[in-house]
Amino acid sequence: MTQGAGQGPEVERTATLRDFRVPAYVHETGPFHQDQQDDTAPPAEESYPEGYTPTQRDLPVIHRGDTLQVPVDPAPAAPAPQPAAGPGPLFVVGDVHGYLDELMTALREQGLINDAGQWCAGTTRLWFLGDFTDRGPDGIGVIDLVMRLSAEAAAAGGYCKALMGNHELLLLGAKRFGDTPVNSGAGTATFQAAWLLNGGQKTDMDRLQDHHLQWMARLDAVEQVDGYLLVHSDTTAYLDFGDSIEAVNDNVRETLTRNDADECWDLFRKFTKRFSFRDEGGADAVRTLLDTYGGTRIVHGHSPIPYLLGEVGSEDDEEGTGPVVEGPHVYADGLAIAMDGGVTMAGKLLVRQLPLEH
Repeated sequence: MTQGAGQGPEVERTATLRDFRVPAYVHETGPFHQDQQDDTAPPAEESYPEGYTPTQRDLPVIHRGDTLQVPVDPAPAAPAPQPAAGPGPLFVVGDVHGYLDELMTALREQGLINDAGQWCAGTTRLWFLGDFTDRGPDGIGVIDLVMRLSAEAAAAGGYCKALMGNHELLLLGAKRFGDTPVNSGAGTATFQAAWLLNGGQKTDMDRLQDHHLQWMARLDAVEQVDGYLLVHSDTTAYLDFGDSIEAVNDNVRETLTRNDADECWDLFRKFTKRFSFRDEGGADAVRTLLDTYGGTRIVHGHSPIPYLLGEVGSEDDEEGTGPVVEGPHVYADGLAIAMDGGVTMAGKLLVRQLPLEH
């Protein structure tokens, strides 16, 4: 440090709070009292230029003891997650066979679709038991509806699913193999001839597209839901394809994938068998399927209820005087539930919730 004339040596010192200019209003309201101000503080009347913003030098030093301790309540605990809602009610639909208008009416009556034909049943689960085409006027329209409802139901938290029926196998075979001869076990046959003989509709074949074929070929043959074993046909022939639901479904799909006409014909032929549960020993046949695949009751389509009651001998008896079908038919010691109301013979297209109302 240099020395000025006539002055003692300057002494270095550390700046203290006294060296900082603190605005008067801070002294009046801050931690210092007016009588504690030193002579370096500006007078109270001193003002700052308009627009002046205090800098860090101008701000007071605040010590821990000068602050006000404000208790803060802990954040409220997040609400406990609600348990997921259980599955919705379970409905099954019998054979439709191209009767689109009747299907729409039955679905509306059960509150599954609205007046516009859209899914309105929320988390409800809906199973179709197969046979969407043939005999009736609009089989492709039925398939389109089921495919659309599948998407709409899934978006609402429910589902709409379908099983493989013998008429799906028949339509697939007629499209793939046409007039190619197959070994029917009783001479030569063709899928095309069998399809026409069993009510094949030219309008369905004309409108059949690749996505319809792919959808049909991927359908499951057997499922078990809520203790109900769901199948299309009232036959024990499912046992020929495996001893588990997964094995049966895999083997059916693999057979269709191989695209061998004779193999597909054998598959179709086995799916057309019926009445395994109707006559003497029928309850035991049901128990064999239940013991193998699980479940406590079996639900099927395929054989119209008038057939099972022995009142009508042929599906060609469209003007027959068979019994009026009002609901599913429970038989085989109560173990089997038939859902084909015989819509193709002036019967009823059945859509019912399980368990059945008594």
